[in-house]
Amino acid sequence: MADETVSKRALFITFEGLEGSGKSSIISFLVRYLRKRKLSVKVFREPGSTKVGELLRNILLDKRKIISPYTELLLYLAARTQLIQEKLNRAFKDYDVVICDRFYDSTIAYQGYGLKLGRMVEKVVKIFSLGIKPDLTILLDGDVKKGLKRIRDKDRIERRPLSFHYRLRRGYRMIAKREPWRLKVVNADKSLQEISRRIKEIVDDFLRDKCIKKS
Repeated sequence: MADETVSKRALFITFEGLEGSGKSSIISFLVRYLRKRKLSVKVFREPGSTKVGELLRNILLDKRKIISPYTELLLYLAARTQLIQEKLNRAFKDYDVVICDRFYDSTIAYQGYGLKLGRMVEKVVKIFSLGIKPDLTILLDGDVKKGLKRIRDKDRIERRPLSFHYRLRRGYRMIAKREPWRLKVVNADKSLQEISRRIKEIVDDFLRDKCIKKS
C-alpha cells in the first residue's frame, strides 16, 4: 500500500473537533487568510470529497441506519483510502496547503474511544492512512453540551448519548497529550473572533517554522 502514496510537497493541515465545535466557519476563515498570503489552498472533508466518500458519508450519518461499531470503522477507513488515492495524493503536488475537515484522529477518537473499540483502531488507522500524516492538526475543544445544543437537525453520530461524546472528548485530549508538537488545542467556547485570532497565531507560527513567507 505504501507504494501507492506520493511524495508530499504541500503542507497538510487537519481540523478536528467535537460535534458543534464550528470547524466549518474556522476553516473558511483560514482559507481566506492563507489565500490573502498568496498561498494556493485546497480543502477536503472526511468522510466525503469523492463520489465513493460522499455515498459512505450518507450511509454513516443517516439517522435511520443501524450500523455496528466495526462496520462503522471499516466504512470510515474506506472513505479515507479513497480520498487519499483519488484526491489527496494529487493535491499534495498541486497546492501549497491542503486542509482536511477531519482525518485519522477522528477515527481514533470516535471509534477507538467513543465506541470503545480500543487501541486496535490505532493499528488499522496507521495501515489505511497509507503513510499520510498531518503536519499540523487543530483541535476545537469545548463544552460537550454547548456544542450539541448548537446543532438543530442531529445526524446518527450527533444523536448518540452524552456518555459517547464525553468519551470522544477524552480521546481527543489523550491524542493531544501524546502529540503536542502536532496537535494544537483551541477553546471552541470562545467567540468566533477570538478563535480566529488564535488559529491565525498557530498557523503563522507553523508557517514561520516551515519557512513559508508568501504574502
